[in-house]
Amino acid sequence: MRKVKTLLFSLSIGMLLASCGNNDEAKKAAAAAAAGPQAYPVFTVTAQSTELNSDYPATVEGIQNVDIRPKVDGFVEKIFVDEGAMVKKGQLLFTINAPQYEQQVRTAKAAISSAEADVNAAQLQVNKTKPLVEKDIISKYDLQAAQLTLQSRKAALAQAKAELVNAQVNLGYTRITSPVGGVVGSIPFKAGSLVSSSSTEPLTTVSNISKVYAYFSLNEKQLLDFSKTYKGKTLAEQMKNIPAVSLVLADGTPYAQNGKIESIIGQINTTTGSVRLRATFPNPIALLKSGASASVRIPKAVENGILIPQKSTMDLQGKKFVYVLGDSSKVISTEIEIMDLAKDKFYVVTKGLKQGDKVVLEGFQSLKDGTKIKPEEQSADAVYADLKK
Repeated sequence: MRKVKTLLFSLSIGMLLASCGNNDEAKKAAAAAAAGPQAYPVFTVTAQSTELNSDYPATVEGIQNVDIRPKVDGFVEKIFVDEGAMVKKGQLLFTINAPQYEQQVRTAKAAISSAEADVNAAQLQVNKTKPLVEKDIISKYDLQAAQLTLQSRKAALAQAKAELVNAQVNLGYTRITSPVGGVVGSIPFKAGSLVSSSSTEPLTTVSNISKVYAYFSLNEKQLLDFSKTYKGKTLAEQMKNIPAVSLVLADGTPYAQNGKIESIIGQINTTTGSVRLRATFPNPIALLKSGASASVRIPKAVENGILIPQKSTMDLQGKKFVYVLGDSSKVISTEIEIMDLAKDKFYVVTKGLKQGDKVVLEGFQSLKDGTKIKPEEQSADAVYADLKK
């Protein structure tokens, strides 16, 4: 009997608590109904014109990167420049100690002296023989033999002179000058090092960086979009219509000088599926160095496009949605498609919205599809103010 009383008491308490809970919910619902729809800021979508920027990782190279290599074998005798120095075309960089080439020059000069003496002797013999032949004292065959000897001696002299030129050229290779003006790279060999024409490592590299090339790549889809954006029947005509591009340095700062895309490789790399492009930038103060990393920034104009603030969108399962104000002030969750490119805090909408639509600006985390709201109209000028900066 006691157990039955206890059970009835527990049931009574539970019913009483449930009744209190239902009353609280009812009170909250009644309060919400009395307060009316919640206020949310909305704005009217209007067509906007702006400029989008696409950034592509790039590698910077000088317009000339020349490896300085020895053409003869020997020891580095003297180094006349330091790493990082600016040099002019024809400036002396290294001398190589190779005494064998000096000896070859001396030998060639001695051979020329000997050959000249032989020519003179052969010429005397011809001069001596000629009048004797004319007087029929000796046979004309003797004159022909003397003339052939003279011809042979002249050929030997020409060969000796050629060997001297060759020896002087080799000796000249012991003085290494810069073939271009530019900046000296690292110098791995020091004075006294043995170098050879077959050495795999150069003595140094001279980079002409009065202008630089920024190499970057586009994938196949980007290249197709790229070709459709700029007018022209040929690739050359399209490149002429590409606006000036800028360079973003490794620290995120923009380079002061604009550049121009001048080359698009005509073949897709089958390994990477991309095409290489080259933009040229002036480099008057040598700020840009060969081997540096940067990003090429390409502008793209958008005329009368549909732009919305990024904060007005929400992501759901990889898709983007906005709340559009419908009839009776009820919001409709609407899927949109956007460009790959973004303008600062804005998205460019390609599908899902049109001019004149009213969109909830922000603070919609608790909203549900079909909820009635109290719209608070925001000025389009205020919403799109960041685009004008």
